[in-house]
Amino acid sequence: MDLTKSQAKKRAAALRDELRQHNLHYYLENAPVISDAEYDRLFKELSAIEEAHPGLRTPDSPTQRVGGEPADGFRRVAHPVPILSLGNAFSPDDVRDWYQRILRLDGRLESAAFTVEPKLDGLTVVLHYTDGLFELGATRGDGEYGEDITRNLRTVRTLPLRIPARDAQTKAPARLVVRGEALIYRADFEAMNAALEAKGERTYVNPRNTASGTLRQLDPSLTATRPIRLLCYAVVQGNLPATQWGQLQLLKDLGFPVAEQAVECADIEAAIQAAQKIEAERHDLPFEVDGAVIKVNDLALAAGLGVVGKDPRGAVAYKFAAEEVSTRLEEIRVNVGRTGVITPYAVFEPVSVGGVTVRQATLHNFDFIRDKDIRLGDRVLIKRAGDVIPYVIGPLVEARSGDERRYRPPKRCPSCNEALEQPEDEVAVYCVNAACPAQLVRNIEHFASRGAMDIEGLGIKVAEQLVEAGVVKDVADLYDLTAEELLKLEGFADRKAEKLLAAIDASRQQSLVRLIAALGIRGVGDVVAGDLARAFGNLGALSEASADRLQDLEGIGPNLAQAILDWFGRKRNRQLLTKLKKAGVWPEQARSAPAREQTLAGLTFVITGTLPSLSRDGAKALIEARGGRVTGSISNRTSYLVLGGEPGSKLDKARQLGVPTIDQAGLEKLAQDGPPANGN
Repeated sequence: MDLTKSQAKKRAAALRDELRQHNLHYYLENAPVISDAEYDRLFKELSAIEEAHPGLRTPDSPTQRVGGEPADGFRRVAHPVPILSLGNAFSPDDVRDWYQRILRLDGRLESAAFTVEPKLDGLTVVLHYTDGLFELGATRGDGEYGEDITRNLRTVRTLPLRIPARDAQTKAPARLVVRGEALIYRADFEAMNAALEAKGERTYVNPRNTASGTLRQLDPSLTATRPIRLLCYAVVQGNLPATQWGQLQLLKDLGFPVAEQAVECADIEAAIQAAQKIEAERHDLPFEVDGAVIKVNDLALAAGLGVVGKDPRGAVAYKFAAEEVSTRLEEIRVNVGRTGVITPYAVFEPVSVGGVTVRQATLHNFDFIRDKDIRLGDRVLIKRAGDVIPYVIGPLVEARSGDERRYRPPKRCPSCNEALEQPEDEVAVYCVNAACPAQLVRNIEHFASRGAMDIEGLGIKVAEQLVEAGVVKDVADLYDLTAEELLKLEGFADRKAEKLLAAIDASRQQSLVRLIAALGIRGVGDVVAGDLARAFGNLGALSEASADRLQDLEGIGPNLAQAILDWFGRKRNRQLLTKLKKAGVWPEQARSAPAREQTLAGLTFVITGTLPSLSRDGAKALIEARGGRVTGSISNRTSYLVLGGEPGSKLDKARQLGVPTIDQAGLEKLAQDGPPANGN
């Protein structure tokens, strides 16, 4: 919408004030109250107004600055040259527009090469070396002055205190200033939080804020306890190589850690493809990124393009869709799961995260709400990585107005109104009413799912129709369904009814393992179901098992044994078994001792794609039960990539690193027999 000059002046003033406040929260207080994506949107709006009305641009506008002022408590340090930020591009076309703009300034760019590097999501640091010795480290601050955090940076193990740090032929220059990013790797962050939680201490929200806050502590001994790492990407001052790619190679030769994902590209289209490749693989990277940086490789050519506002023209940040955003929490509602677990979820103001607009996210459990002190009306941080369901990380306490209200968990089931129960030593709260309608729908959906009885055409929508019509009161009733009953349901015609009945009938031949898994016994997945099937041979024998007999099986402890006993001890479930047997759904399996030798000990696996009959959790449980380890990303230490349908970028990475691949059948054989004697 076009603004009048008066409207533009008023809006620009409001945006400047708002952005200044956010700079204060972000740079000075280490407590941002909006996400980077929201800040970028406000900044872009102000830039557009000032571009349209140059007379409204003020010297103190955030568009004329690089960042915030240094915080009190640290010595003020002047940078040898301005430590600038970057302009943003949000799509391949935005990158092409940037390229066309700089091409008009210098026609030599038509044959220019580029580098593409991951845009690291950490704290920018500037490192000073004299005669090869580290003497000063500073934050970026406002680009002209930063904060002296030398003592804290000395605790970072990946920072070379002397260069060259390796046996390199490269001689250390007399004077060298390097720019890099201090950050915490994903695995380190998870391990740190787990250790803090085990000690009953406060955990952290995300790696970026943790790294920034840790390095700006006045006590270096605290910094030393945090897993900060360093990645470097530019020589600020010193004997500069002729190209950006040469800078990266020089930094490597001197012993500085450099992101291995950086690539050199022959032209702008190759650079765009390289940036998109980083975006596709962002979830497999060991650290968090929020974009890719595309730079003109020729440093003299890049410098000749000059600077516009705060941004050097010779580089641009290709920003990925935000995976963490903040929004206002409006409601907390609950779902009833198939095992009766009551799970709270958040309803909030719609917000775009990970490229998708969402208005709901899981809150895990009621203890999570209590421990994080999440209140109705809070501004909360939402995360969504790739195809993962969005979830709430926690509240932004700094943004509270005082109008927020504490949440009171429900006492009764929202579906059947029965009193809820919470077993001792468990986080979960349950509805234990076996006739609860919400549980029945989920039970039918689970029973018919691909990893259980595999009844094609019976999803949650059909399950809801069957329960609402009153023709199915437990999963055994599926085997008594008639065409006449199905044809009364909306959307069913002769062919659809015939196909569903055929799929239900075919499921009578499924294995005992699948049937046990399909029953929905709490804690019993694919692996435990297999052990129970081998140990007891049929549902009748399993239903009579004692707690001691169950605990004789490796991997079944007192809690899981009790959950199995509770399920078979309910009258309604025993009636279900009778009905299943009468319907001919009573598979038998030869009994044998469960094979749980540590056949996969010392092996590391990564799982990708959809496996034919094992869920991702089931495959992980199988591997771990045999002594193996499952990680989320491919590396030189990966023993095997377990390959399902539509594997994605992990397969390409495995091929690059020479990591062997196996399918589900290969995994099951490996788990049974162990690796070949030669290790291949």
